[in-house]
Amino acid sequence: MTAVQTTEPLISIITLNWNQTAVTCDFLESTRNLLYKNYEILVCDMASDIDPTEQISAGNYPNTKLLLAGKNLGFAGGNNWGMKQAKGDYIFIVNNDTEVTPDLLNVLLEPFLIDKSIGVTCPKIRYFSHPNVIQYAGFNPMNLYTGRTTAIGDKEEDKGQYDTSRYTYGAHGCAMMVSKDVIDKVGMFPDNFFVYYEEWDWSSRILKAGYTIYYQAKGLIYHKESLSVGKNSPLKVYYLSRNRILYMRRNTNFLQFMAFLFCFTFLAMPKAIISYIVRRQFVFLKAYLKGVSWNLTRSKYSTA
Repeated sequence: MTAVQTTEPLISIITLNWNQTAVTCDFLESTRNLLYKNYEILVCDMASDIDPTEQISAGNYPNTKLLLAGKNLGFAGGNNWGMKQAKGDYIFIVNNDTEVTPDLLNVLLEPFLIDKSIGVTCPKIRYFSHPNVIQYAGFNPMNLYTGRTTAIGDKEEDKGQYDTSRYTYGAHGCAMMVSKDVIDKVGMFPDNFFVYYEEWDWSSRILKAGYTIYYQAKGLIYHKESLSVGKNSPLKVYYLSRNRILYMRRNTNFLQFMAFLFCFTFLAMPKAIISYIVRRQFVFLKAYLKGVSWNLTRSKYSTA
């Protein structure tokens, strides 16, 4: 197959920081070992309690620029804000709670240069705390009855069973390289998701526009998991319940959504409510019900 592009394109690396400057600095330290050199890093700070400027500047990280948003725009809005200021031909959206491997940019770029239908590439993701355990090796399709999906290989020991690159159903928001052409033609993350499910909504739009999403098995990144939001925070519960329904409202037809609504109302929601009550997690219960009720009073395009 003839290469689409032979020159070395600029890659813009976008990562968000919110009250995790030490974690962000660990990420930036890992980028010193990148073999690909034509890149810029935009660290987008989402109104951290302590200004990260001094700490990040002290690191003298190559090709790095700190941008202060002045308010927390969320994962979707923050990355969109960064993309608007990026100069790259390709945008690598990556969590700050990750550490990259030296050839990551090289191998994520490769598929774009041989297949112009590819709009997004994602690497294999392993857990940082268990460095030979997989978190992501592509996504299974979204279950239209439950509004949930699963990552291929999650929590499996990496024995090479997912070392074959292939097209996949969704990009992982932890680490995804997107071509500027896709952003120009499809747009960016939906701002109204704030956090969670935004990469699935974007993936759906990218696929509908005729592009493909590619799992690049040669790429590898290590993820420290939910440091910024927390593994069991009310904020996480609220946005997961809210955006699960919102995604289905935006990406299903009438019959599909009715089937989902039936399963959610009579199976998923009672199970969740009972679970929170039994565990006496009333703060989580309140967050869950607030997320569900948001969809009763808001348009699927609402940003409020």
